[in-house]
Amino acid sequence: MRRTGSIAGVALAVVVGLAGCSSDKDSAADKKSSASGTPAADVEKSGDDAPASPSASAADQSTAEGAVAAWVTAVIKGQPKEACLVMAEPASGSTPAKVGSEETCADGAPQRKQLDKNLDGFRESFTPEPPTDDPQVEIDMTVGGDKAEIPADKIIIDGQSLDKIVLSHSTGLEAGQLDINVEADKIEDLWYVTNLDFNIG
Repeated sequence: MRRTGSIAGVALAVVVGLAGCSSDKDSAADKKSSASGTPAADVEKSGDDAPASPSASAADQSTAEGAVAAWVTAVIKGQPKEACLVMAEPASGSTPAKVGSEETCADGAPQRKQLDKNLDGFRESFTPEPPTDDPQVEIDMTVGGDKAEIPADKIIIDGQSLDKIVLSHSTGLEAGQLDINVEADKIEDLWYVTNLDFNIG
């Protein structure tokens, strides 16, 4: 069963459901995801300087690996604004890419409200045992081109792959039944997480 949707949209809730499928294995798989189009953010400057660009962030968005690692780290640490800042809607047809702003990722913004509703479930699903205050996230592959699809088994959190971590927080699913990929796009020289694609079954 294939589920796909905007990383900023309702698709998030499907993975959230995996964390809570201890008694209802089909509840997550049967919820149809839809792309609600939450834009990400123009990145903000905080902490160390990021690569020089018109919009720069503390996250290393010069590579797909850096953007995905930053997003996963923000999710685990419960930092919705930081997660939002490395998310985007890619261009589609005549619609230009939507990389948000401080405004779209601010507390109370509609896009943030959607993300905030889902973040706790993601945090539970993505957090390895034992949890740490400063998770170390690495991407065990090299990306080429301007689009990337990074499978969960290549996202390593404190030495454990994301696919195994998600499975450890769920029941009714076995290895090989869950296939998660995080997609990223290069938009105006910076990389953003743009989609969550997964198969259940």
